[in-house]
Amino acid sequence: MKKERIIELKNFYHDSLLNDVVPFWVNSDLIDKENGGFITSVDREGKQYNTDKSVWFQGRCLWTFSKLCNTYGVKKEWVEAADSGAEFIKKYCIDETDGRMYFTVTKEGKPIRKRRYFFSESFLVVSFVEYYMLKGNAEDLALAEKYFDLMYAIYKDGASDPFKITPKENAEVRNLHSNANPMVLVSSAQVLRRANPSNKEKYDKIIADIVGDMMTLHYKEDLKCVLENVNLDGSILDNPTGRTINPGHSIENAWFLMNEANINDNKELMEKALNMLKWSLEIGWDKEYGGIYYFRDVYNRPCEQLEHDMKLWWVHNESLIATLAAYLITGDEYYFEWYEKLHEYVFNRFPDKEYGEWYGYLHRDGTVSHTQKGSLWKGPFHLPRCLILCEKILTALEKGEKLPELL
Repeated sequence: MKKERIIELKNFYHDSLLNDVVPFWVNSDLIDKENGGFITSVDREGKQYNTDKSVWFQGRCLWTFSKLCNTYGVKKEWVEAADSGAEFIKKYCIDETDGRMYFTVTKEGKPIRKRRYFFSESFLVVSFVEYYMLKGNAEDLALAEKYFDLMYAIYKDGASDPFKITPKENAEVRNLHSNANPMVLVSSAQVLRRANPSNKEKYDKIIADIVGDMMTLHYKEDLKCVLENVNLDGSILDNPTGRTINPGHSIENAWFLMNEANINDNKELMEKALNMLKWSLEIGWDKEYGGIYYFRDVYNRPCEQLEHDMKLWWVHNESLIATLAAYLITGDEYYFEWYEKLHEYVFNRFPDKEYGEWYGYLHRDGTVSHTQKGSLWKGPFHLPRCLILCEKILTALEKGEKLPELL
């Protein structure tokens, strides 16, 4: 019975990806045939309502179309979309004055906004690695390696950042360590290591360094949580920022670390990654309405974020991946029960059965808050990745194989 269910689920995810999600985006206004690149701000039906372009999503969409080709075989429309994204990024998304990347640009590629964070760079890294795996051009891999090295240098020493911007806060009074930075560095390093195994030693060492920071600073065994922002010594800043738990981030991070522990047979890291998943599911789950909260306070004090009790698509995407991966690794029914609970919640609420794809934002009670399918923050990345990886994990479960490499 379990094997039949696994096969049913595998086929369901495959069908959802290739007969719903991908066709929605291909047939939408996503692909800018006039200027190149991608416009992710589309309404419920896929029509654009804002032509500004997210640089994050130039990389994320390039990753998705490259990954589709590398997973399911080359399709002309997918390759053309990937080529368009890669060219647009190289031509318009990098500030030539300092080498850092923009956050938003116009549809023609004129810069609008630049931020201090290196998330635009992180999506360049993962996307150009996947594009390199598709096209085989060494300069694409070299570009990804260059930007990873820049990210890691900034992480280790903020003064090395060529983008000389005033700090967000007075560092002499308050200087916090964010878990989002090590997260994207770990996932980027894993992708680069897969693409260029000759550099395995380099990336193993960097990952170990960054994971050490995560565990020393953010992983709180006494509180059974992962804190998003801590003081530089790992102590808790007792205000809403310092008390914030982001269950979705912690769950995504958990499967990144499960992947790492699996590759290098690191039992201690695997145990901690599974703890992160368990804690985040249990503190994040809404016991009244179901679904996972966006933010929680470690001491259950008031959250300042207005959206703290909303249910977001990407949080649930990451939870499906993580619970399935944990079940494959451990065989513990606890994780499959969580997975089934999440699957039932997710597929009864997020998919738009009339126009396709998913709503991104639900109210706490599971009703739709925003009807648009894309924005500067939502596009074809978390959901396609979830469907691809869940199918991959379910295939391994069906065949009785070990966890495949996920990044």
